[in-house]
Amino acid sequence: GRRFRPEVLEVTVNGRSVHDVLQMTVDEAIRFFPFEDKLGQMLWQLQSVGLGYLRLGQPATTLSGGEAQRLKIARELIASGKGRRGKRIYIMDEPTTGLHLQDIERLVHVFQRLLDEGHTLVVIEHNLEVIKLADWVIDLGPEAGDAGGRVVAMGRPEDVAAVPESHTGRWLQEVLRL
Repeated sequence: GRRFRPEVLEVTVNGRSVHDVLQMTVDEAIRFFPFEDKLGQMLWQLQSVGLGYLRLGQPATTLSGGEAQRLKIARELIASGKGRRGKRIYIMDEPTTGLHLQDIERLVHVFQRLLDEGHTLVVIEHNLEVIKLADWVIDLGPEAGDAGGRVVAMGRPEDVAAVPESHTGRWLQEVLRL
């Protein structure tokens, strides 16, 4: 039940077997490997996108859509930190789904890092705290399904908030305190 043969489990690092290490969360692993620079950078990127709670051995097939997207973002951050990537366009669909407010704040900082590096972000999002920070908003609607699909408003968040037909705009008014 530990995925490894007994002779593999006998090998330990600081008293922990490979099974024990794979049971650690990203947050725990950062504390357990404080002097492992390369590993630490990778773990820090996972933590920076709000994945500190994931177990190192967690199968990818058990990740939610938002977790999988944030895992990809972390991978891109690692690659761009090594100078391996040119300017890119990142398209993300609801990356804040299931995140605590503090983790959303972290993710917004990651978005800003990507923008500062010259990348472009297209984010499909319903979280108003994220929408209010956008350079440009396209509000589709006015409803969902057959009653939606047309552009109701677009522009800076303040511009969208000024469009009476925009449901998003009405909510943005409160968040932007207009």
